[in-house]
Amino acid sequence: MISSFLSQYGLRIRTKEFETVSWDEFKSLLSGIAPETPLGRMVAIRSETDKDVIKNYNRDQKRIYDAWRNRKAESMAPATYDREMKALEQMFAQLCGG
Repeated sequence: MISSFLSQYGLRIRTKEFETVSWDEFKSLLSGIAPETPLGRMVAIRSETDKDVIKNYNRDQKRIYDAWRNRKAESMAPATYDREMKALEQMFAQLCGG
């Protein structure tokens, strides 16, 4: 986030001057982060759904993608996890002709 704010806006966020930025202004700046920034690239990797794109990720991209998915799974409520796993099992059963 720090490098993204610096590269896109020229703002150093760990300064006394930045402490005067309101929460609404910060949210606006954050939502406007371009995909070419480090944060924008990370968000793009984490949110990718195209299996062909994911299949061609390099080692670092795959690490970022996997870490995010694992984190989401760890924070998932047990009932949601069970429901998702059952859906996954059904999908595999259908793929295998079951």
